[in-house]
Amino acid sequence: MLETIWFILWTLLWAVYFVLDGFDLGLGVLAPFLSKNNYERRVIYAAEGPFWDGNEVWLIAAGGVTFAAFPKAYAVMFSALYAPLLILLFGLILRAVSYEFREKVENSLWRGFWDFVHFVANLVPALLLGVAFANLFQGLPIDAKGVFHGSLLGLLNSYGLVGGLFFMTVFMLHGALWLIIKSDGQLQLKALACANFLWPLVLLLLVIFLWMTKSHTHIFDNYVANPALFALPVLALGALIATRLTLSSGRVWSAWACHGLFILAATFFGVSGLYPGIILSSLDPAASITVMNGASSPLTLKIMLAVVVVMVPIVIAYQVWMYRLFKDPLEVPKSVYDD
Repeated sequence: MLETIWFILWTLLWAVYFVLDGFDLGLGVLAPFLSKNNYERRVIYAAEGPFWDGNEVWLIAAGGVTFAAFPKAYAVMFSALYAPLLILLFGLILRAVSYEFREKVENSLWRGFWDFVHFVANLVPALLLGVAFANLFQGLPIDAKGVFHGSLLGLLNSYGLVGGLFFMTVFMLHGALWLIIKSDGQLQLKALACANFLWPLVLLLLVIFLWMTKSHTHIFDNYVANPALFALPVLALGALIATRLTLSSGRVWSAWACHGLFILAATFFGVSGLYPGIILSSLDPAASITVMNGASSPLTLKIMLAVVVVMVPIVIAYQVWMYRLFKDPLEVPKSVYDD
């Protein structure tokens, strides 16, 4: 029972990270295409500014829970996916650096360099998160000892790449919706046009990804065995449709919230299909790591659960306060350096 509770919490932490940091990643990818001058780029940076570091807390929490609750899964995951996870880490580090360094020198070449770094440092993690989870869904070539018998190029298979493209496009739509909320004028109109363009693309990639999931994974086996789980994909699809409807009616906050619900439900849909597995072996199903053989001791899980019950509501309360505090559209002053 404790193992299942922690599996749900583990999924929830990843889902919340995708919802919150997803718009930061998406904005970083969209920035070069939506901004035509330094002022608009500053608005995009400011739209991410108060939130990105707090949003990354959920990534740290997800990694920490993997380590503490499922140490065997953590060991194998960070061995099998060492290269993409290390690239992801460097990307997030460079993203943080780009925020700070961009304004240190009043020079267009300097700013242009850090704008490019910011773009790449968001593009690569957005893609790799999708590649990593798609490969977890279809299984990794690990043996009974947890040894990985693959390569980085092997992870860049057709299903993994489609997963990466799907994740990136979802994040881009989430970022465009956030920019509509935080901006005005021409930039807001461009963000709105971008969101309207990306929505059908997300729907198309969702259909392709689900079709490939059926042929490349065994995720749907859980759904056939437990039909109640089909509520998750129905909720995800309903939330995606509601995103379009609320956006069309001008309720942008509702559109962003509906799209966040889509990301949340889609994450639970994919990970629930793995249960009770956490890391599936494509070499030998018996070598898979499950919530049972990969979990910490019951005492550890109980102590951690008590900590989570106390600390997570505090973190949530802080972030709710922060989002309410910075909910209004941005007022970025123009300067002589805005071209």
